[in-house]
Amino acid sequence: MNLLRKLASRNFFIFNLVLIGIIFGFSLAFLSFSCRVPPARNIAFTQQRSSVVIPQDALGASEALQGVLNAIVDNVLPAVVEVKVFSGSPRRQQGIGSGIIVRQDRNIFYVLTNNHVIGNAPEIVIGTKDGAEYRAEIVGRDGRRDLAIVSFNSNESFPHVVLGDSDNVRVGDWAIAMGNPLGEQFAFSVTMGIVSAVGRVGGPGGNINDFIQTDASINQGNSGGPLVNIRGEVIGINTWIASPTGGGNVGLGFAIPINNAKRAIDEFITDGALSEGWLGVTLTDPDRAKAAALGITGMQGSLLVYLSLGSPAHRSGIRVGDFFTHVDGREIRGTNHFIQMVSDLRPGQRAVFRVFRNGVSIDIPATVLDRRTQTATDNRNLWPGFSAHPLTSQIRSAWRFDSEAEGFFVSNVIAGSPGGIAGLQRGDLITAINGIPVNDMPAFYRVLADQTENELWFTINRGGRTLDTDRFRRD
Repeated sequence: MNLLRKLASRNFFIFNLVLIGIIFGFSLAFLSFSCRVPPARNIAFTQQRSSVVIPQDALGASEALQGVLNAIVDNVLPAVVEVKVFSGSPRRQQGIGSGIIVRQDRNIFYVLTNNHVIGNAPEIVIGTKDGAEYRAEIVGRDGRRDLAIVSFNSNESFPHVVLGDSDNVRVGDWAIAMGNPLGEQFAFSVTMGIVSAVGRVGGPGGNINDFIQTDASINQGNSGGPLVNIRGEVIGINTWIASPTGGGNVGLGFAIPINNAKRAIDEFITDGALSEGWLGVTLTDPDRAKAAALGITGMQGSLLVYLSLGSPAHRSGIRVGDFFTHVDGREIRGTNHFIQMVSDLRPGQRAVFRVFRNGVSIDIPATVLDRRTQTATDNRNLWPGFSAHPLTSQIRSAWRFDSEAEGFFVSNVIAGSPGGIAGLQRGDLITAINGIPVNDMPAFYRVLADQTENELWFTINRGGRTLDTDRFRRD
């Protein structure tokens, strides 16, 4: 009776519920483990890998290109050198650039590099790819072209590069750059890209070259190294980069076309200097307003702003305001290009200059002189010695000219020149020359160039007053 009473008690009922729950939980756990996937080590998995299928013709073409690139590097890179420059006492390395061996005469090797690489350093050392170093001497240099030749002596054998024809370079051509970017740590590097553009101008330091642009990686230290085409020929000399931060490469590298250097190489080695033609003109690329005023909008060429009296240009009949478009039938791409074309003429050489004047193209032959023999020009001979510009709305606003003001704005006056002696000042408005009104830009230059007048004076508007300048005699 006591047993029945205990089994019917509340505590026993709760105990039974807990016991049933435990038994049920163990049962579920057993079922769960029995349904699980057995461990991976007891199961053999088959992993399928997709193979890369490359068309054989494409693979063959790629491997052929790879072979070409390997051959180019094997043949050209040994002719690339380090150009190290050192200061005086104490001896300290100032920098490192690149160069290429372009010629050999017995045990003398000639290296082409940039003029800015060697700078004014008193000591130059050439480092070759095999780790050898040689003292070098300057053979010749030219700052305007940023080219230099240095030489070193060695009984060893070194290859020299093959020079290509940069006139045949086209946008989209392969371009391979070699050199020593960022110094010795990355010496004798090779990068590859394409020719991005040709005929670029505006290089640093007054450089007159028209550059090849490439996206092949070029950095500081690459200057003087070669830009090579797919035939293994040097088409350019890597010279500068454009970078918004002034630092590393952003895909805007520029090389001097090798054709710009070929005559310099010869004359540096034979004469120690480069002879250049001199015409006696000062030039500019006209802005839109001046081009429109002269009727030359959209034309390529260069505008003559100053003329050296007695120069080849002056004696041949070339005039201030002439717009040069061709030299011996070759089109001029801009002022830098024209300066380079004239410089390429040999002293005493006769060339035909085509100019656009008063709406007509005229061919004028002239014989250039040697630029090296020309001393600094006397400003009295710099005709007319001032720059004039159409009166635009921007000039009116900047100089606070009223809406009724007319004339040609004097933007610059060279001291001691005819314009300066006559008394012109920056900000004057020229309305007449020698009493003859000038209402348009062609008329302005036509009257200015009149060879029958030996006296020159100007009627100007200065500060709202009309006055005549002093007179200047050309003879």
